Amino acid sequence: MKIGSRTIGQGHPVYIIAELSANHGGSIKHSKKLIDEAHKAGADAIKLQTYTADTLTIKCDKDDFKIGEGTLWEGKTLYNLYEEAFMPWEWQPELKSYAESLGMDCFSTPYDETSVEFLEEMNVPAYKIASFELVDIPLIKKIAKLNKPMIMSTGMAALEEIEDAIDAVKSEGNDQIVLLKCTSAYPAPPEDMNLNTIPDMIDRFKCPIGLSDHSLDEKVPLTAVKLGACMVEKHFTLSRSEKGPDSAFSLEPHELREMVEAIRKAPIEELDEIILGEVHYGPTEKEKKSLPFRRSLYVVEDMNEGEEFTTKNVRSIRPAHGLPPKEIDNVMGKKAKCDIERGTALKHELIASV
Repeated sequence: MKIGSRTIGQGHPVYIIAELSANHGGSIKHSKKLIDEAHKAGADAIKLQTYTADTLTIKCDKDDFKIGEGTLWEGKTLYNLYEEAFMPWEWQPELKSYAESLGMDCFSTPYDETSVEFLEEMNVPAYKIASFELVDIPLIKKIAKLNKPMIMSTGMAALEEIEDAIDAVKSEGNDQIVLLKCTSAYPAPPEDMNLNTIPDMIDRFKCPIGLSDHSLDEKVPLTAVKLGACMVEKHFTLSRSEKGPDSAFSLEPHELREMVEAIRKAPIEELDEIILGEVHYGPTEKEKKSLPFRRSLYVVEDMNEGEEFTTKNVRSIRPAHGLPPKEIDNVMGKKAKCDIERGTALKHELIASV
């Protein structure tokens, strides 16, 4: 499998992705400086994120949409967070061209059908599925139909959920899959990394396995590579002092450069037992705080009793208190059992039996 001109997999150089994420600083000039620094550090690719607050969630002050305690974003609503963090779409074709002029690949994480269509117009060489969207089977199938490499993060995912995502890709005739071991805590503590899962994933899934790393421990990516990871994704920023939404778990340029050089050159003599952990699927205790950031089905317009569910009044959005996104086809065309207020998580008890 190739992304751009680079071959991904065992026996080939580790493919290193610099995740620009929400560290763009509200400036395309700032974003280009980040790309410059990633290029100097030796990264192979730049990854963007393509969403708006309205494609990820709805503007709603109900408790479901408020971010709880114990996260970096405590006290915000989901809409407020994504409104602050999103990168303007009109920048992205220019940033892709800029990265490519430096010999780097550039692709993105889409979060809904409109972002997939936008990225196809940009002709991105691959797609990234975020951990939170791994359960959005309709979105995964739409992307899989494009027959491009799909890099899927597995943070919080149970074994069955990973298998469902893989089956969804393969059902569309696409077998270009990379899975990333991921711990969806921000930052991720070393004791929750469970990197011993990587060899198990290699054996179990028979596809390239990598690491999406939200820790700040320099030994984590090196250990992952020692265990067989052929791809490493890291968030990076010009300075953690900038205090962006993702800056607290992002590497600074010198740290990214040191990581790349260590992966390219330095063998690992000793493995840290804390980082190795155990073979583990499903959320760790700290990851459980991230589970609400997944997607689910919500009613996004006020509905009257007896009104039919349609793509206009039901959407797959964050948070994760409703039915799983894969239930969408079973819901469409059925009717509301009662009046339903906008911003209500869709549950079976709200759907009239036929």
